[in-house]
Amino acid sequence: MKTIHEAADKLKLLGDKTRLTMLTLLKDRDWCVCEFVDVLDISQPGISQHLRKLKDQGMVKENKRGQWVYYSLNVDDTPYIKTVLDAMPDSQNILRTLNKVDVPRICS
Repeated sequence: MKTIHEAADKLKLLGDKTRLTMLTLLKDRDWCVCEFVDVLDISQPGISQHLRKLKDQGMVKENKRGQWVYYSLNVDDTPYIKTVLDAMPDSQNILRTLNKVDVPRICS
């Protein structure tokens, strides 16, 4: 762990239900902004703000594929974040709770 301040800033991000859900979904695969918009029923600017905060803390990384930007989990250097995410329900349970069982990859 680098510093208590850095850890607190990262853990504070997990206190938001949307960001925690996004990070938990990212455990299984990369996600595009438009997929998060569809699943979470939040505007594109809202999703982008959440992703910006996560990216600023180094918890996600982005990868441009054609016109789409995909986000992936980047918490290998923060075992305390990995521990929290490992305790979360799996993606299928989250999607079932959101009534989004079959989520097509719409940005391919």
